Amino acid sequence: MLTARWAAGGDSGDHDRRTLTFMAAPTFPVTGDPDADQLLVDDPLALLIGMLLDQQIPMERAFHSPFELRDRLGGKLDAAAIAAMDPDELIDTFRQQPALHRFPGSMGGRVQALCQTIVERHSGKATQIWEGASDGADLLVRLEGLPGFGKEKSRIFVAVLAKRFGIRPKGWEQAAGPFADSTPRSVADIDSRASFDRVRAWKKEQKAKGRSKSD
Repeated sequence: MLTARWAAGGDSGDHDRRTLTFMAAPTFPVTGDPDADQLLVDDPLALLIGMLLDQQIPMERAFHSPFELRDRLGGKLDAAAIAAMDPDELIDTFRQQPALHRFPGSMGGRVQALCQTIVERHSGKATQIWEGASDGADLLVRLEGLPGFGKEKSRIFVAVLAKRFGIRPKGWEQAAGPFADSTPRSVADIDSRASFDRVRAWKKEQKAKGRSKSD
């Protein structure tokens, strides 16, 4: 679970003198389904998969898909098991109706590549991606090394970890860039259904102006 998180007395504390602190359980109400939202809080792999799928479809759909994928895989998301699946079988799982993404073939392949990378580089444990990071810059590098995680997606995920889960290595603000501020510009800023609506409205306004989420 993501409820036990590293803290060092402040966002910019000495990362090498961290102590494990139990903080209030986070909430991440992005899907509109309490059970799917809870999975994102409880399962780091589900959170990563949701972030990976969050492109070219509504964000609530992207982050709900890990919940459906878990059910289709027998009730458990396991990086090693997904990594070892027959690729065609996994893609068929993504294509089952309702499809888990607008592009189930390519995105199913990316999810498998993500899990293979987690197995190869992080002992099959998604949490090692951030628990093993020495600072915010290192965390960003680790995220950018994951299949499907470009610069912007990685920065947003740094902000998700910091804002929603209290995982704040030294320098996380610089690593997250504009997504560290208080503007409701990404999924990292969603802590209620009202904030979900603010983020969606802000994105729509930015699109109308020809601007990106980072502008």
